[in-house]
Parts: sequence; C-alpha cells; structure tokens
Amino acid sequence: MTWLNVVETTVTGLGYELVDCERSSHGLLRVYIDRLPDHAYDLPGDLVTVDDCEKVTRQLQYALETVDADYARLEVSSPGVDRPLKTPAHFARFVGEEVAISLKLPFQGRKKYSGILCYPQNGQQDADPAQIEAGQAWGLVLRSAEAVKPLSKTAAKKLAKDQAKGVVQPAQDVDQVLGFTLDEIREARLVPEVSFKGRSSRAATPAAGGVAVDEAQELGGQK
Repeated sequence: MTWLNVVETTVTGLGYELVDCERSSHGLLRVYIDRLPDHAYDLPGDLVTVDDCEKVTRQLQYALETVDADYARLEVSSPGVDRPLKTPAHFARFVGEEVAISLKLPFQGRKKYSGILCYPQNGQQDADPAQIEAGQAWGLVLRSAEAVKPLSKTAAKKLAKDQAKGVVQPAQDVDQVLGFTLDEIREARLVPEVSFKGRSSRAATPAAGGVAVDEAQELGGQK
C-alpha cells in the first residue's frame, strides 16, 4: 500500500473527505480535508474545525509510520473557501453551486469560465457516453451578462436540475450550457459565497489546520 492510499484510507475512515494531497519541498506533506454532508461530528456545523484537523493529524502520523512514509512535516487543514474539485465525486457533491473552471485549451478565445455546475446534457457537448456514465463529464450553466440579480442557492440548484432534464430557461437568465469533461479542464474551484457583511458563507477555516498540526506535534511529535 502506498502512502497516498494510506492517507485516503485514513481520512475517509475517520468520516472526512480527502479533498487534495500534495508534497512540496523540504519534505512537507499537505493534506486537505472537508466534512461530509449529513455526517455526525463531535462539534456541529459544516466547516472543518481545529479538532477535526488534530484528530486526522494524529491518526495520519501513526498510519504513515506503519508504511515508513518519507516526509518531514505534516500539515492538515481545510481546503479553504475556494476548494478545488478534482474527482467525479467532488463534482457530484457540488451540483447547483457556482464553480470556476480553467480549460487546458481555449474555447471561443477563452480558457476561464464560471457558472452553475450541472449534469451533462445530450447534444450540448461532445463527451464520450462512457465518460458521462462514469461521472466524468459535466455542464456549466453560463449566466447572461445582462442578468444582474444573483441567483439564490435554492434557485441555482433548481436551475441545474432543470438544465439536466433539458428544460430551457428564459434567455435573460441563461446564455448557454458549456459542456466539458474532466480531461479538458486544468483546474476547477468553488466560487466563494460572500455575505453582505463581507464574510464568506462557505468559509472553511484554512488557518485551523496549522494550529491543529502544531498542537498534535507538541503532543506526539512527528516523523
């Protein structure tokens, strides 16, 4: 079993989602976790806490030691307000949310698009049926530049579901649906939802992981 398999098994076994995992210079291993919807945690809420990061850190330190993983420092944190989407499961979870994507090749002279993530639609993309069936092909509902009133979260989810069923929305709300596959994008991230008070409603305490890691290192050391 590789160190990456160990990380994924450990994180999911504790009831969290493994969002991303990366290794950088000087032996730093970064692990990004998120809470799963409809899952019970010690502390209520949708956001990753310091306790969550500490729990995962401690278990990972033990698990990675069993496979003699080569790393010097471990950091566990939330993915932040603009969390990346990498797997089909990530995309399926956030259907109806606003997403920004960066294409590998330009389409109509652009590489960057944002819109409401929806399921793929027949006739609106050239994706292989097998990719659609495997959950690797998606659509992005592009809103008209003239539509100045932002969509509510409920309206956005309804819009995505209607688009998946082939229901055409009024022209003033939607220009088109941009179809894409995971192989065609370089990066995809959630667009942070900002409240009127200037704070993101999807904040995920990105700094909490560093605090949790420091506490865990003081308590149990590191490899």
